[in-house]
Amino acid sequence: MSTSSVASAGHTVAEPGSRPSLTVLSGFWPAATYAVARALLAADRSLLLVRHDLADVRAGNVHRVVRDSAGVLEDERVSLAHGCVSCTLREDVLPTLARLVATHPGRDIVLMLPEVVEPEAVAAACSQCLVNGAPITHLLHIDSYVTVVDAGHLLDGLASTDDLKTLGIHAADNDERSLADVIVSQIEYADTLVLWGHSPDGGYGTDRLAVLLARMTPWATQIRLDDEVVDAQQLTRQLRDTRRNRPETPGVLARGLEGHLLGVHEPLSDCGIVSVVFRARRPFHPRRLHDVLEDVNAEVIRSRGHLWLASQPEAVIAWDFAGGGLAMGSLGRWLATVPDRYWDEVSDHRRLAAAMDWDPYYGDRHQYLVFIGLDLDPAGLHRALAGCLLTDGEIADGEQVWRTYDDPFTGCFPLPARTDEPSEEAG
Repeated sequence: MSTSSVASAGHTVAEPGSRPSLTVLSGFWPAATYAVARALLAADRSLLLVRHDLADVRAGNVHRVVRDSAGVLEDERVSLAHGCVSCTLREDVLPTLARLVATHPGRDIVLMLPEVVEPEAVAAACSQCLVNGAPITHLLHIDSYVTVVDAGHLLDGLASTDDLKTLGIHAADNDERSLADVIVSQIEYADTLVLWGHSPDGGYGTDRLAVLLARMTPWATQIRLDDEVVDAQQLTRQLRDTRRNRPETPGVLARGLEGHLLGVHEPLSDCGIVSVVFRARRPFHPRRLHDVLEDVNAEVIRSRGHLWLASQPEAVIAWDFAGGGLAMGSLGRWLATVPDRYWDEVSDHRRLAAAMDWDPYYGDRHQYLVFIGLDLDPAGLHRALAGCLLTDGEIADGEQVWRTYDDPFTGCFPLPARTDEPSEEAG
């Protein structure tokens, strides 16, 4: 079905209360996620549940099921022009939601995502892809992004070094994501987390998982759910009509730059879980940082944030560790390195965060890293990272000398061509 074939409700956006509500339900363990979906259906006969099976998506085929508490309303296999998650969202998921709003007016919807789909991809599609000329949010109010976590498998999933291709569940031929990357992304984008069931290690183990999730997502509401007895009415009150979704909140790697909370510093162990926040103004020496990468993440379940290197002073560098692997990449330029007239090209939150934390020498450049793990050594972690910062003597040498440092990261963080023009005084 193409987006152009869907009837539009017009471009006038109604107030949230007058639009049907959409709850986006994700989770890597479908049995737990579907159990939560069934409980929501049982509590509300008018609720619609939309599910997509992507088992054959690489061949361009998707299986869609729509149901309510009384049974299946639609069961269709859809052929797509291209087989990938983004095509599925654009060509079938969004048009299906728009069609259901038109054919079942006033009925709220739960969209249960396939196990390898990240909620941030849905949020991007909802804001960027048009259905008959208008965003889907003109028809639906997105109430919450809920991620269901299976307590029996969480730690193994976060520690897994497998990629989706190895497991045979990749969503496209170029899908290079790891299992841990998907789980982390689903957890960290959620505004509501459901911890389903019990840890194999008993009550203490389940408590430890709850603390771990709280450290990973201090911005999310967490709900613990027994997998044997579920009060559907209570769960509905906890998960629906919450208005927890904040569409302006950026993805987790950009949160710190935009002035949002990136993590909490809890150096004292709680059920074995320790969370360490490292912040500094000075740049890292590239060689010294490179030499400690393996050590600082040795006992870490999750670390994230952004940093700057003395040898590449324009680049904001993302730090993203999960599943035993560290990914680093460019997040663009520090505002201190671009003329003021180009500040309008970034978000209001980014400008405000930079202005409020501006340093006369470093500008908005800083280190902001969060480490979460079992029985971490906060003092040792801080010493290792602080030892990578430039010394007083190195700071005094100045930026031109910094650029000559031995840099194992050379060429790893490309930046777009500079947008500033030579000044008139440049001759």
